Amino acid sequence: MTLTTQPTLSSPVPADLPDTGLVHRPWGRFEQLTHNETTTVKIITVEPAARLSLQRHEHRAERWQVLAGPLAVEVDGRAWEAQVGEVVWVPCGATHRMGNTGVEPAQVLEIGYGHFDEDDIERLQDDYARS
Repeated sequence: MTLTTQPTLSSPVPADLPDTGLVHRPWGRFEQLTHNETTTVKIITVEPAARLSLQRHEHRAERWQVLAGPLAVEVDGRAWEAQVGEVVWVPCGATHRMGNTGVEPAQVLEIGYGHFDEDDIERLQDDYARS
């Protein structure tokens, strides 16, 4: 049997494509794939033994899909360990956080729905004194 490979299709990146960039935080980092849109997309990496602050967003809901983990999750007082592939829904106004109790970095694909900016984040338990 002979294996054949398909040609790789690629296109040049437009010069005016926004630079979304990598943002570092004390708990890890995220790569924001869209910015200032109604829907935002991020890949969040949470370092071992780190967690995000307990927070809520009045104008935005989030869908998290665990890419690497497991991940400790809290949504409106309910806490559990989300496994790779699990989808977590965070409705508008829900208190939420994620944390990594493992020994390897955890990753989450986050899709945010609705208006978002830093002023929309209400940190209820700010682990990093950013409020």
